[in-house]
Amino acid sequence: MLRCLSRCWHPILLSLIITLLFYNSAIYANNGSEENSQETAPLTLDTDIEVPEAFWRTMDSENVEEVPTMAQTPAQPLEPPPVKRVTLMLDWYLSPQHVALVIAQERGLYAAQGLEVEIQSPADPSIAIKLLTAGEVDLALTRQPLLHLHAHNGAPITRIATLIETSLTAVIVTGEEQVGAGSTLAGLHYGYTTGEGRDLSIPRLLPRSVQQTDDFTPPVNLHFDPIRAMRENQIDAVADGFYHYLPQQLATEGINTHVIRFDELDIPRHDGLVVLANSDTLVRRADTWSRFVLALEQASHWIIDNPDAAWALLISAHPVLDNDINASAWEDILRRMALSPAALDNRRYAGFETFLHQMGLTQATLPVSRLAVDPHTL
Repeated sequence: MLRCLSRCWHPILLSLIITLLFYNSAIYANNGSEENSQETAPLTLDTDIEVPEAFWRTMDSENVEEVPTMAQTPAQPLEPPPVKRVTLMLDWYLSPQHVALVIAQERGLYAAQGLEVEIQSPADPSIAIKLLTAGEVDLALTRQPLLHLHAHNGAPITRIATLIETSLTAVIVTGEEQVGAGSTLAGLHYGYTTGEGRDLSIPRLLPRSVQQTDDFTPPVNLHFDPIRAMRENQIDAVADGFYHYLPQQLATEGINTHVIRFDELDIPRHDGLVVLANSDTLVRRADTWSRFVLALEQASHWIIDNPDAAWALLISAHPVLDNDINASAWEDILRRMALSPAALDNRRYAGFETFLHQMGLTQATLPVSRLAVDPHTL
């Protein structure tokens, strides 16, 4: 009996186990289908969304990057400052003594300072200062003695730069130089082109006693044409001729001459070529003049360092200057150039004022600040 029951129990137990496993599987399948149906349900505005904690970044995170709130665009390029236009009138025709002005223009030194400089030649050298005082030009060239004389006549002019540091003019006398010719000089017939010759050199050549004689022939105004006057034997000497050029030009006419320098007449040394500005607008335009003079200084140093290249550039820009007379004067002009055009020799200007006063040409002495300035100090 027991043996029979043991044989029947095993199949029943196995069937029971299989039934339980099937039932559990069915329950698990039903639960999984319900979860899947919830996960695949469409999202709505009311649906709660849970974000896994791993996707959150704390405020203390070192890798936090700020999100730009507006678009970043490149800044507009800055416009260059407006170019300052400057008109400069020469003292006479263009010549090698004006080389610093030309080189500064040809090498773009004015442009680098924000300047556009127009160089003009006067039809009559006497009008340059007149146009400057009238505001028709911005700058003008002259010689230091003429600066003093015009300033004493009330012209609102001031020297802002020196181009040539020694006189470029002298007394040009026909014939060969003779030893002890002091009395001979007093008997010559003189001509002049500017107030420099009329008021400075001629009084040193012609004593008052000579001028008071009955046969005295007064000096004549040559109207800037000394070559014609000497060719036609109207005069014996020019009181203020350019000694680099006039003797050589007269030699081509068959006229021999010799030169008497101003220091031989006890005329104080002075600047041979200066740049003038209108004193009424001097302070207001100080920055412009400072930049202009800086360009001149850069040009002067380049010329001294490269004299051959400077000469080639000068005659390339102005072929009319390419002649034997200018070429022979080139080296001597280089030795007289001012390497610091703005620098002011107060002693020189004060001394010349004293000289004019002692000669009786002026009623008083002007302060140097009225006559000349260093534009970098304004």
